[in-house]
Amino acid sequence: MLAVADVFEALTASDRPYKEGKTLSQTLNILSFMVKDQHLDRDAFELLLSSGLYLRYAQKYLKPEQIDDINIDDYLTSTRPKAQRTAESSQQSAKA
Repeated sequence: MLAVADVFEALTASDRPYKEGKTLSQTLNILSFMVKDQHLDRDAFELLLSSGLYLRYAQKYLKPEQIDDINIDDYLTSTRPKAQRTAESSQQSAKA
């Protein structure tokens, strides 16, 4: 969890003299690639999103221009292995 929080903060920080802070969508794209590459824990990343903590942090600490529109479902489904997404989709279809 600390690794996800640390990377999120580092990417969005706008108080660094050597770079500007990234937007939420840029940050979440980077984090999702890091999850796919198994550099970050998927469950911790999904908890950051599903809990809304990423947005609460953004509203408190980020510049308004860094807070862009995102759909967390895009990131939640894209970080799951294809086989798992297929199985979940089949289960949802069976329920309908």
